[in-house]
Amino acid sequence: MSLLEIEGLDLDIHGAPILRGVSMSVAPGQIVGVIGESGSGKSMTAFAVLQLLPEGAMCRGRVELNGHDMLGLPEPSLCRLRGNEVGMVFQEPMTALNPIKTIGEQVAETILIHEDVSKRAAMARAREALDRCELPGDRFPMSRYPHELSGGQRQRVVIAMAIALRPKLLIADEPTTALDVTTQAEILRLIRRLVEEDSMGCMLITHDLAVVADMADEIVIMRRGEVVEAGPTAQVFAEMNHPYTRALFEASGHQPVREAQTQSVPLLQVRDAVRDYALPRNRLFAPQDYFRAVNRVSLTIERGESLGLVGESGCGKSTLTRAILGLEELQGGEILLDGAPVFSGHQPNRAVRRRMQVVFQDPYGSFNPRWKVARLVAEPFHLMDARPADWRDQVAKVLEDVGIGADAMHRYIHEFSGGQRQRIAIARALILRPELVVLDEAVSALDVSIRAQILDLLAALQKDYGLSYLFISHDLSVVRNITDRVLVMRAGEIVEQGKTAAVFDNPQNWYTKKLIEAAPVLPDHGVAGGGAE
Repeated sequence: MSLLEIEGLDLDIHGAPILRGVSMSVAPGQIVGVIGESGSGKSMTAFAVLQLLPEGAMCRGRVELNGHDMLGLPEPSLCRLRGNEVGMVFQEPMTALNPIKTIGEQVAETILIHEDVSKRAAMARAREALDRCELPGDRFPMSRYPHELSGGQRQRVVIAMAIALRPKLLIADEPTTALDVTTQAEILRLIRRLVEEDSMGCMLITHDLAVVADMADEIVIMRRGEVVEAGPTAQVFAEMNHPYTRALFEASGHQPVREAQTQSVPLLQVRDAVRDYALPRNRLFAPQDYFRAVNRVSLTIERGESLGLVGESGCGKSTLTRAILGLEELQGGEILLDGAPVFSGHQPNRAVRRRMQVVFQDPYGSFNPRWKVARLVAEPFHLMDARPADWRDQVAKVLEDVGIGADAMHRYIHEFSGGQRQRIAIARALILRPELVVLDEAVSALDVSIRAQILDLLAALQKDYGLSYLFISHDLSVVRNITDRVLVMRAGEIVEQGKTAAVFDNPQNWYTKKLIEAAPVLPDHGVAGGGAE
């Protein structure tokens, strides 16, 4: 018997069709992976189940949860079901959590809203839920606030809130997208364990087939508001009847065509870099202690080379990157670009700084939403003594080079999709014709097909512009497909380095082996694989 039954679901918002004829089911103890790109209707299907839809939404069809007609219930009845019968885990835990409440208060709040219990009893049950989500009380007291936790730990708090009342159905909407590979594997194992312990049904929403390949019992592929293929995981991977399913599979393992550009001439040299941060004193006259984020790191990037830098959150990747870009001064060592120091005294060398640019993970967050694209792309000209007279022509040229078109100059950034914004971010990085581009998780938030397009673009631009790349990512499949060499970083140190293929095929360090084992892997096309037994 199905726990959740969706049959012929149509959804319009102000007359615009969003979902068309969506049908799927989730049984107790079953994990159903709902896969598709942004705009495919995955999240709107989940919101239709919860009836958390925007104004102007109209649903038709049947949505039945544990015997309840979700489309016909009044709002008070729906409020009683949300949390009790169905819990939801969101993609970004920091926005799902209240920053001014402790984690204990937020988990207990779920219980207090739905049940007539004392605060003491609710806090005791909140402690139990946090323990079940592998946040033990001796290390994670309930008095902690969200900002005191890592991304993976915050996601565990959100999961604890969702399962505090032991719901029948858990909806997890992109719960691992922003997490590094080992944390992602831990969160997926946690969800699997909770499903098995409570015999919950689970709707796992993601844009990445590899995430659900070894996790889901059944897969539902959505595109443009419709289900295009569905069935047991092993069967879907073996048959791939729909062209869109095959396209998703191919994009997940896409390897751009790259020509050897390395010139065996050092461009960037980092020598014995050290970066310390002062820790708070435990008492007034206590000696000052320090945390070493980067510990005697040395690396070289040659002209035309793509170098990958991988490691878990907190390993020191971002600190090292800021130092390379001249945004943080080192306490020891030196950084040279083509033989010139990145820092001149205690100040960044502007002449060197403009020869390096960066592309961030979230292009929308890195842009001023009040500026038009022409001004956004031209922003790096502030590193020069004066903006050139033909700056508009240069902006138009670089926008054409990244596949956007010069007409985008007169539009605002909110008018573009995620992939288009990232192309504009790359255009901004190229406007000064840099020699080194740092790509900081530049494709991790993109759908697999858009990610494949951006990787192809980066490969083409590297050849046309003569670029060197420092590619920072937690997605090992991307690093493997786009880099010549890879460095593995842990606790502020480089623990392994070498040719990318050699490191991935024959890792020597235990930590590298751990990262590779944790990375989700797609089964071979045509070979039955995946799915829970």
